[in-house]
Amino acid sequence: MSASETHWLSSEQQRAWRAFIIGSTLLTDTLDRELRQAHGLSLGEYEILVRLSESPDRTLRMAQIAESMQHSRSRVTHTVSRMEKAGLIARCAAEGDRRGVEARMTDKGWDLLVQAAPTHVNGVREHFVDLAGDAEFATMGKLMNAVADHLLAVNPAFEDIRDTAE
Repeated sequence: MSASETHWLSSEQQRAWRAFIIGSTLLTDTLDRELRQAHGLSLGEYEILVRLSESPDRTLRMAQIAESMQHSRSRVTHTVSRMEKAGLIARCAAEGDRRGVEARMTDKGWDLLVQAAPTHVNGVREHFVDLAGDAEFATMGKLMNAVADHLLAVNPAFEDIRDTAE
């Protein structure tokens, strides 16, 4: 598509788009900083612990973690290695498929998640949820579901995460 065929954003749309980019970046950075300061845990590490906590036996294949977080496998491997050294996660061969690797949350990881969850939820509320009215928040949820549905439909590589987005 050439520049002359591009349907450019209006000034209002451009302002809203930039506000979204800046706001989401600042929100993510703030939630990460709060977790690091209070618990020595990054937002990415927290998200891995959450996913493990919601899985049977607090165990997931490494590939599932990467897919659910939309991170590369190498990025997840690096983060899990750091968490394993801290005693938060143990890795082992996947049952029934020795080629696969599973991550299992340890009791120490569970204890840290239980301590960190209130910090994270309070931050999400203070810096995001409570800034919008119920109608605004519902509209934002519908919009982001539409974005996710569209991107999942047009990107076959995202097929594996369709279930985690619902």
